[in-house]
Amino acid sequence: MTAVLLTRDGAVAHVVLNRPDAGNAIDPALADELSEAADEVSSDPSVRCVVLTGSGRLFCAGGDVGRMAAAGENAPTFLHDLASSLHGAIKTLATMAKPLVVAVNGPAAGAGLSLALLGDVVLAAKSAHFTAAYTGIGLTPDGGMSWLLPRVVGLRRAQAMILTNERIGAEEAERLNLVTRVVEDDDLAAETGKLADRLVAAPTSAIGAARGLLLEGAISSLTDHLDREADTIAAAGAHSESREGVAAFLTRRRPDYQGA
Repeated sequence: MTAVLLTRDGAVAHVVLNRPDAGNAIDPALADELSEAADEVSSDPSVRCVVLTGSGRLFCAGGDVGRMAAAGENAPTFLHDLASSLHGAIKTLATMAKPLVVAVNGPAAGAGLSLALLGDVVLAAKSAHFTAAYTGIGLTPDGGMSWLLPRVVGLRRAQAMILTNERIGAEEAERLNLVTRVVEDDDLAAETGKLADRLVAAPTSAIGAARGLLLEGAISSLTDHLDREADTIAAAGAHSESREGVAAFLTRRRPDYQGA
């Protein structure tokens, strides 16, 4: 069975974690296939929006603990290689020049929570819940969780989630801004589709550049970032999307960014 399914619906690429019998737990095959899928959608100019979700009841149970145990004395090497492969996918998904929607179809734990944090917009089914999970088995975070989570929910709540293994329900996750919006389980696919269609119709180049600014803003000084914003808006102004957006605004019509 393919561990990650990659399909396209027009300009939307759907990346689906596909180990439902294992809760979509991340083993080496899934990590490698996710990295390959991320590279493919990132480099495909016909893709204007990427949707990441899971198959079955869970979004992602985190790392495959059974495979960790089976590694025995080689566990340190196994864990390093697994994290490195997963991190390749995460770097690509976080920095690609197109929006990422994450549809959390069920519980997300460990690296599954890390993947959920990557989304520009995160929709969660009511049945979803979120757990850092690592300290429950004597491990430390990977997947960018210790970098992303404090920036999303604040340091104090991130400390509670990671250090005490606190479980967060879907509705509390929305209050904490861990997810963008909670929807009924049966409505998740339809709401995700509507959102993806809206992003496909948006100016992908500008959104990609804005993603970069938001990511860089977490680590740059204000002075440096102001210079970066000036360079970025100038580059955006030279793009055909900007010309289309300005023309549409002045003529009071809906912009056609895909045509641009």
